[in-house]
Amino acid sequence: MTTILDSLERYYDTVPRVGGARAEDFGPLTLFVQEGAGWQYYARPTLGGAGATVADVERVLARQRELKVPESFEWVAETTPSLRGPVEAAGLRVHAHPLMVLDAGAAPLPPHPDVRLLGPDDPLLKAAVTVPALAFAAPGTAVGEAGPAELAAKTAEPWAEEGRARVAGKLEAGTTALAAAVRDGVVLCAGQYNPVGDVAEVVGVGTLPSARRQGLALAVTAALVARALEQGARTVFLSAGDEDVARIYGRIGFRRVATALIAEPAEA
Repeated sequence: MTTILDSLERYYDTVPRVGGARAEDFGPLTLFVQEGAGWQYYARPTLGGAGATVADVERVLARQRELKVPESFEWVAETTPSLRGPVEAAGLRVHAHPLMVLDAGAAPLPPHPDVRLLGPDDPLLKAAVTVPALAFAAPGTAVGEAGPAELAAKTAEPWAEEGRARVAGKLEAGTTALAAAVRDGVVLCAGQYNPVGDVAEVVGVGTLPSARRQGLALAVTAALVARALEQGARTVFLSAGDEDVARIYGRIGFRRVATALIAEPAEA
């Protein structure tokens, strides 16, 4: 019988491929390499593969350095518990994140007046793509300093236009949806979901640090969930930043099913 973790494994293996990445085979590990501009992917366990050794991990790391792509591995602890040891022995630091799936019977939140879905031609799309960068640069749930002025400065940087164009293309293709909380013409929070078949992952939900503690991330997530379900998703999941964030997502019906692990160089 297929379990929820089996479904997520197939999702993790498929989403880079449909996102424009090529897969390089390293036996028990697969390295996904983005072709052209776009999200830089990771290495992860090969579907149905055997356990990886330190030597396997080091081969992948050498290839990532050769390609000048992030030295990153992602996997689910409960599905591939044996990978953590070789990854840490190769010198990487492992970060754990609650992996959460929406309960089928979860009651939806009422729509938030400041939250809406953005299309590819929306003039606020660039700001919506940029907000999460400011949010993740100051992690946590406490109110921070970065606000509209910092967002305007970030939005003016060249990478912001590249990000806008990339997301606009995905919106046109129907391979993502983006929701944003907008007040007085300023994007305060934004996030996306990425569907593969009947599975959708909510990703990149970030709130402008100065606008935290207003329930905006939860409202944006709720809008994305509603849209994903409308579009036929049967499984909606996400990885929470930490236990505090996981408790917030629990308020709209997400429950923890496993632990997502991300390994990066210690200085990252």
